[in-house]
Amino acid sequence: MKLRLGIDVACRADHQASLADETGTFLFTGRRFRTTVDDLEALWSSLPEADEVLVVMEPTRNAWVPLASWLRARGARVVLVPPEQSADLRAYYSKHAKTDRLDSKVLAKVPLLHPEGLREQTDDGPADPLRRAVRRRSSLVKRRTGTFQRIDALLEIAGPAWADVLGAGDCSKTALTVLARTGADPAALRRLGRTRLAALLVKTSRGRWGEEKADAILAAAAETVALWAGGGLGFAELAADLAGEARHALALTAEIETLEERIETLYTQADPGGIFLSGPGLGVTLAAGILGRLGDANRFASLAGIRAFTGLVPSIAQSGTAEKHGGPTKAGDAGLREALFHAADNARRVDPILAARYRDLVVGKQKHHNAALCTIAAILITRLAACWRHGTRYELRDTDGRVITEAAGRQICATRYQVTAADRAKVRSTRRAQRLKNGTGRRSKESPGAPATGPSSRHATAGAA
Repeated sequence: MKLRLGIDVACRADHQASLADETGTFLFTGRRFRTTVDDLEALWSSLPEADEVLVVMEPTRNAWVPLASWLRARGARVVLVPPEQSADLRAYYSKHAKTDRLDSKVLAKVPLLHPEGLREQTDDGPADPLRRAVRRRSSLVKRRTGTFQRIDALLEIAGPAWADVLGAGDCSKTALTVLARTGADPAALRRLGRTRLAALLVKTSRGRWGEEKADAILAAAAETVALWAGGGLGFAELAADLAGEARHALALTAEIETLEERIETLYTQADPGGIFLSGPGLGVTLAAGILGRLGDANRFASLAGIRAFTGLVPSIAQSGTAEKHGGPTKAGDAGLREALFHAADNARRVDPILAARYRDLVVGKQKHHNAALCTIAAILITRLAACWRHGTRYELRDTDGRVITEAAGRQICATRYQVTAADRAKVRSTRRAQRLKNGTGRRSKESPGAPATGPSSRHATAGAA
């Protein structure tokens, strides 16, 4: 006998389970239990003797993780079903009803109705430390980027000279230290003085900044005073906001650096052969980000399944003789796509085969840079996954198939397959001409703020005469 156990997972309330045999006949429905050892033992002991127990559940937050781990330890196979897939099936059975009991019954029926869509969950998902670490790093980097943007916006109030002096978009540790210490307050900088400011810059930048940069900072402070000579700006209050944001950015940077050391250790344990790290242009951070979010590539039935998991494959709509390919499906983990996008941009500068493909896409087929990188990213993850499945490292080859070094690869990419600014300008011009040739409607010619020139549809609006 083969059993199918559908579990509607809840975060705070009781879970509900329904059990069906391989023919779809229910043995029980709506059995309530919680994630406790006693309840799980009672549920497991209530199952009849079977050759196989397949558990189907949705990945409800992280509440499914301990359930899946406990059930796998008892010999069950665990399958996670995307919530939208089970919701569509539930709507087919009962369009106007949604209950936990119905959800568990639908999940128990999934293996019978859609067996080819089942993918066994062989890892513990968020319980995997590498996956958690790379996701946390991504979150911290996004938070730091937002802090940098707020710092830029506050410095714009003080005047444009600060962006030239301290940099814009990605503040260095030295710039953040100066802001945390003085808040770009002209009075605080005058009290600090040129000598002590230069010494602070030399110490924090390890000699890269010195007296010349100190003079530039003091000049920016004087420019701020001149700009606001008429009053209206509280320098001390603005400095307090800038210093607070700078301290926040420094704390985030320190946390990211500590986390990166931990990620390196976890990655070495997960990939002792350095298979993902052997990819062209990949460092530990990117390699760990890809492996941590992808998981074990052996759990996929094919390499095509891995590409589909990344969401980098084009969508397709086909009906009869009509067929239309759209943009990427964007299914799966958005962080994985982001990591692959950056990895592809690095790889095309090292791998001649990828560089040749990128140039053909941009110059030959007149694709946008981002669209071309999505294609390169899909090729790159296919190669890395194939290396993982075969237990071999990535081999860098030229277009003739000869094995080459990374330095030779970079030289070939830079000399033979570089896409120049003139090439990009020509492609932009061609794409613009094509858009103009296709023509536009009257509405699309108007600015977004222009008043409407007529009704938005052919149907009369309610109340119209």
